[in-house]
Amino acid sequence: MADNTPPTAPTPIELLPDDTLGYCDPVTGVCALPGAASHAAEPERSLPQDQAEGQVAAPASEDPHHARRWLILAVILVAQVMILLDTTIVNVALPSAQADLGFSDADRQWVLTAYVLAFGSLLPLGGRLSDIFGRKRTFLAGLAGFAATSAIAGAAPNIGTLIVARAAQGTFAAMLAPAALSLITVTFTDREELNKAIGIFGAASGGASALGLILGGLLTEYASWRWTMYVNIIFAVTGIVGALALLKHSTHPDKPRLSLSSTILGSAALFGIVFGASKAETNGWSSGVTIVSLVAGAVLLAAFVLLQKYDRHPLIPLRVVLNRNRGGAYLVVGLSNLALLAEFLFLTYYFQTVLGYSPIIAGFAFLPLPVAIAITAVITQEKLVKRLTVRALVVTGLAISAAGAVLLAQTGVGTSYAALPLPALILLGVGLGLSVVVAISIGQQGVDPRDAGAAGAMNSVSQQIGSAIGVAVISTFVATATTSYLTSHPAGGAAEATVHGFSVGYWWAAGVYVVAAVICGLLIRPKTYAHHHTGAELGDEAMLMTS
Repeated sequence: MADNTPPTAPTPIELLPDDTLGYCDPVTGVCALPGAASHAAEPERSLPQDQAEGQVAAPASEDPHHARRWLILAVILVAQVMILLDTTIVNVALPSAQADLGFSDADRQWVLTAYVLAFGSLLPLGGRLSDIFGRKRTFLAGLAGFAATSAIAGAAPNIGTLIVARAAQGTFAAMLAPAALSLITVTFTDREELNKAIGIFGAASGGASALGLILGGLLTEYASWRWTMYVNIIFAVTGIVGALALLKHSTHPDKPRLSLSSTILGSAALFGIVFGASKAETNGWSSGVTIVSLVAGAVLLAAFVLLQKYDRHPLIPLRVVLNRNRGGAYLVVGLSNLALLAEFLFLTYYFQTVLGYSPIIAGFAFLPLPVAIAITAVITQEKLVKRLTVRALVVTGLAISAAGAVLLAQTGVGTSYAALPLPALILLGVGLGLSVVVAISIGQQGVDPRDAGAAGAMNSVSQQIGSAIGVAVISTFVATATTSYLTSHPAGGAAEATVHGFSVGYWWAAGVYVVAAVICGLLIRPKTYAHHHTGAELGDEAMLMTS
């Protein structure tokens, strides 16, 4: 490979020590340090996307991605909101779709499961495709495919077509999600701006699920359930137009290759885990298909991890995961989603079956959660990361989330919305805005640019696996508690038993947040961001670290 490094640049190295989240690009010799803008040996030069992908850098003012970075972020947010919106908007539309197409309750489950299975199991492959073929191409292919399959799902004449289209949607979502996150990582080269961008990304992600409930209710009630699918076309076309206008194709000269063995083994492992968790929710943990799926998934996952150590072209390079900061961040993201999605499910039923809200009103009842996430995420990434360590932020956020779950556990049949659910949702939003958004940021930091897609895939895999397992596991405890309450309180009503079961689920969610806080405290190093450094100081430190 030709050496394009300027004569005054330091000797290139692969990675800085694990106690930092910086890296030195092996192609350019430029060292990016945590906590501030990335600087070359010549301090006046920044690290735009083209250089991050192995090309000779131009000044930030001449780099088209740098100049358009906030517009690019807007395009990325359109895609991310569409992906997450689709996971909840369908829930509201399912009863109408079932009445229209005449499918059974057993088939109804597969409308949701088909999407989750394809999405969760193909995420590592989708992340690697963006590293191999380029983020713009993968992003555009994901958007176009999602639009086409959404059109097929909306026009589905029968349940078979709908399920196949939903699985195809999940496949293209697995391409989109890691490409979107990696695009942010390589577009925003200034550390402070990257923090702000990921904060906005996290805030939008947090609000997408609640928006899905509201939009699903409106479209189903005033149009048709089919429009909950067709609406994706509007998002996708908007994203395609923006991506074609703003993004420039570029690939790393030392781009990885795709390993067929790693791809098959990794996808099969995740499929087994997600499928087993889904069957546990409906068939129980003692079901044969549940046990076989989970055991097979676990065995295949162990084999996959071992293969990544020896494969010349690993699907998820172990260097991405074994860094203690990133590894801890992925666990925090997974556990937080494990608790949150279970709480989200129980609250949906609580609002509609206990408090008697309509689907639209129930969707609006969730709004304090994404609003709190959005405000907290922006404040955290713009202000707090400059004054506090990320370990302190994540631990504090998880503790606040646990407090919100404990507050939810106090709700009863006659509890008013303003008395407990409202303040609990605000606490959860503040806690998640502090913890999960920062953890997602940590999960993308310090990776070689050629591995940005793999890191984005790990963030998304953590979310998907955590969500699938959380709903299955905690729902089991809720069902057991509900049945026990009915047995021990024969005079009690079904509503009281339901609320009691939900309370048990909230206590388990609080425990998960506490476990995540302990893991964060043990794994994530406190000095993740460096503060109070000037550009010249960062350049000097980079040279010292490479000498």
